[in-house]
Amino acid sequence: MSLFEKAGLAALRCLDPEAAHAAALRALRLGLAPLPQPFVSDRLRCNLAGLALDNPLGLAAGFDKNAQALGPLVRAGFGFVEVGAATPRPQPGNPRPRLFRLPEDSAVINRFGFNNEGADVITSRLARRPQAGVIGLNLGANKDSSDRAADFAQVLERCAAHLDFATVNVSSPNTERLRDLQGPAALTALLDRVMTVRSGLVRPLPIFLKIAPDLSDDDLAAIAEVAQAAGVDAIVATNTTLSREGLHSPRAAEAGGLSGAPLFERSTRVLARLSQLTDGALPLVGVGGVATAEQAYAKIRAGASAVQLYTALVYGGLSLVPEVLSGLDALLARDGFATVAEAVGSDRGAWL
Repeated sequence: MSLFEKAGLAALRCLDPEAAHAAALRALRLGLAPLPQPFVSDRLRCNLAGLALDNPLGLAAGFDKNAQALGPLVRAGFGFVEVGAATPRPQPGNPRPRLFRLPEDSAVINRFGFNNEGADVITSRLARRPQAGVIGLNLGANKDSSDRAADFAQVLERCAAHLDFATVNVSSPNTERLRDLQGPAALTALLDRVMTVRSGLVRPLPIFLKIAPDLSDDDLAAIAEVAQAAGVDAIVATNTTLSREGLHSPRAAEAGGLSGAPLFERSTRVLARLSQLTDGALPLVGVGGVATAEQAYAKIRAGASAVQLYTALVYGGLSLVPEVLSGLDALLARDGFATVAEAVGSDRGAWL
């Protein structure tokens, strides 16, 4: 990490967390934020649900909700970038404060509630996206919608022409009763709507499903069955957790979803269980607590074809991207893997 980046992160930590987030995005958009030198290795090239990736490290949804900094984020060296979540209509989200740093736990709690500028504004920015890079959109539903399944389908229909993939997000804990859509009947109906829209696209694109970490084995089995039957192309495991187990921060009692280091073990066990349930037939994206090359590698060996990070950037900055990738490349080489794909699921049993 450069001295300039260290100073920038220190300055951001002096601000309210949401103000710091906005300032970081503005700096990226204006070209004021230093971008790391991308790390490139043939060993890291991989495929995710038909998408050719330069590397398996993606940026998770939530950092760039409104697709404001696509160019800089692609140039930062991520293998893929997911923006959103987008809802059909703009919505302000939940009252502030709604974002909290937990430095004692290397974690964050948020209760944003799908705040975004709406599908039309986000689509207009996606239309000007860089041609390089793999970019996806996290699909959401308006809080006051009378038909949330229709919301997901509507956002996909509006934005699809400018995307490489889309993620159905039924796992945010911050929109009331959204997680109810993970039940088999509701999820089947929702995915049917989304897949119907996809089938009518001029250029069909991969559809991912993002799930919660707070699910029982029976819930996971049901979701895996529904996802495969619906033709979902990958499962993203996982979103934030409602658990507060083992936290030390005085902010631990804040309502919302917890992300960062405390989520790593829980989310990786869910990932490994899904890998077992699908027998490796459905690509998985591992998310939750990734901050080091070793953690990214553990997710891959537990069953992930690719991984995503976000919260770690709050504490480590964008220099984490080449740092994680160079370390991952070294770990793959150390263990005799010529490609990422060879390592996927190779240590799944350790997490079951």
